[in-house]
Amino acid sequence: MRRTIDYGERGHVTVDRDVKAIAALAVEDFALAYLRAEGQRRPALVALSGGSTPKQMYEFFKHPLFKRRIVWDRMQLFWGDERWVPIDHDESNAGAARRGFIDEIGLDEEHWHPWPTHLDDPNQAATAYETSIRIVANEFDSTPVFDLVYLGMGDDGHTASLFPGTEAVHEQERLAIAHEVPKLDATRLTMTPKVINNAKEVLFLVAGAGKAEMLHRVLDGPVDVDSMPSQAIRPENGRLRWFVDEAAAARLERKK
Repeated sequence: MRRTIDYGERGHVTVDRDVKAIAALAVEDFALAYLRAEGQRRPALVALSGGSTPKQMYEFFKHPLFKRRIVWDRMQLFWGDERWVPIDHDESNAGAARRGFIDEIGLDEEHWHPWPTHLDDPNQAATAYETSIRIVANEFDSTPVFDLVYLGMGDDGHTASLFPGTEAVHEQERLAIAHEVPKLDATRLTMTPKVINNAKEVLFLVAGAGKAEMLHRVLDGPVDVDSMPSQAIRPENGRLRWFVDEAAAARLERKK
């Protein structure tokens, strides 16, 4: 049975039975973001995430009934983070979306914006991505406002590619950065809290028993953004929501 839990400034939590159920809820938020933007006669600016739950969302996106609810050329899609791999690599978040639904629905390239991992240097790619965000949002002096940002959470408390113990979680100047993640021995590209926290809505998607302990710490425990970067996400003027499955919610102290 679906239930909701109010965690105050830490967000509003909706618990549903499994990953497919929370993916269905997440798709409805996507449609609402589109409708709100349509009401203002502008494209909707949405940042997708990687992970297993978004892949479930892609199945809904392709469904004929849902496709008729969205005028896709009124969407502008970005990704909150990316691995430093080509888009055709199995680990590319944007590549997974392209294979999962973008090619099938025929979304024109001007409406989806993968990180430019074809460039020679990750820092150059991050700078280019920030420029792309500003151009599409038509905002060059202030922080652009996304209608909706999807995020996941790792069992180590990271979100996007903001990992524990990295300085990226404290970045307040740039919108997009490249940085080294020692625990992964890898380069990651990520949007920063500066732009994520300026969104109208931020939605965490968390599923699986392996996330239960960390979700409990992030929502019920003391604030420590260096060890749990997910806690650094606190939208300044927007809504913070969590869609989690029963397995991930098993250790939450608040029940309603």
